[in-house]
Amino acid sequence: MPVFPALAQVAATPPNIVFIFADDLGYGDLSSFGSTTIDTPRIDSLAQDGIRLTDFYAASPVCSPSRASLLTGRYASRMGIRHVFMDDSPDGMPPSEITLAEHLQAAGYRTGLVGKWHLGHREPFMPWNQGFDEFHGVPYSNDMGNFFFYHNREMDRTGAIPGWPLLTLF
Repeated sequence: MPVFPALAQVAATPPNIVFIFADDLGYGDLSSFGSTTIDTPRIDSLAQDGIRLTDFYAASPVCSPSRASLLTGRYASRMGIRHVFMDDSPDGMPPSEITLAEHLQAAGYRTGLVGKWHLGHREPFMPWNQGFDEFHGVPYSNDMGNFFFYHNREMDRTGAIPGWPLLTLF
C-alpha cells in the first residue's frame, strides 16, 4: 500500500517530498508567506511549485521532542522524549520507532537529511539507523560543545580548532 495513496493515483512517478524543519522559524518569516524583511527565493519557488501546508503545529516548544514527533507522527512523551538531548546524553530517540523516512524507503524513495539531527548522537540513534540513506549535518546544535559535521557515517574534522565547535568557524 502506498504511503500517500491519493498521490499514487495521480502520478506514475512519485513526487519529490521536501520537509523544512527549522528551529525558531515563524510562519511569517518566509517571503512566500508575506515577510518583507528577509527574501527567501528558493523556498518561495518550492512553495509556488509545490504544496503549501498552512496549518501546522509544533508538538513541543523544544527541538528534540518536536523533531521526534514530526518524524514518527507520535507524541514525543509517548516515546519517553521530554527534553532536549544534550551532548552528554547517553540516549536518543528509540531505534524501534518507525520514522517517516523508513516509510518512504519502503515506498521506494531515497531519503536524506541535511542539517541538525538532535535525536541522539550515539551510534544506535544516528539518522542512518532511522531510515535516512544520506546524512550531511550535525548530531546536535552548535552551542553544545565540540562536535563535527558528518557526511553519512564519516566525521569531517576539516579546519577544526581543538576545543572549538566546528560551526564557529563558518
